[in-house]
Amino acid sequence: MAEEKSYYMTEEGKKKLEDELHYLKTEKRQEVVERIKIARGFGDLSENSEYDAAKDEQAFVESRISQVELMIRNAVIIENDGANSNEVQLGKTVTFQELPDGDEETYIIVGSAEADPFEGKISNDSPMAKSLIGHEVGEEIAVATPGGEIQVKIISVE
Repeated sequence: MAEEKSYYMTEEGKKKLEDELHYLKTEKRQEVVERIKIARGFGDLSENSEYDAAKDEQAFVESRISQVELMIRNAVIIENDGANSNEVQLGKTVTFQELPDGDEETYIIVGSAEADPFEGKISNDSPMAKSLIGHEVGEEIAVATPGGEIQVKIISVE
C-alpha cells in the first residue's frame, strides 16, 4: 500500500475542514438527494438535464467528502513552541521585501490544505515558501519564480 501524504495545517485549518465535512455530510448531501428526487419526477432520465446535473453534483460532493476525510485523517498540526523566533518556518508569518526596491509583502506559511494567497496564506510547497523556510530575519535570498529569479530580504518573522 502506498504511503499516504501528510497534510500540514494549523489547528484552525483543521477545524475549518471538520466544519466543512460536517456541512457536506449533514446538509449538502441531503440537498443533492432532494434535487435528484425532484429531477426523477420530470420523466425520462436519458434526456433529463436536471437529473444529470444533480448526479454530477452528487459525485462532486462525495468526492470532496472523501478528500476532506483523508486530509483530516492525515493532518499534522503545526506547532512552533520553542522554535527559533527569527527563522522562517511552517505556521509563521513572514514579511519580506523584493530587492532592490520592491514593496514589502507579508504571508503566513501554511500547509497546502489551508493555502489561500488571497488571504495571505501560502503553501509550504510553493516556490516562495520553499525558498524562505529555514532562513532568518535580515537574510537576502534568491527565489525562483515562474517569471524568473528574484532577490528578497526577510524583514520580520512572527
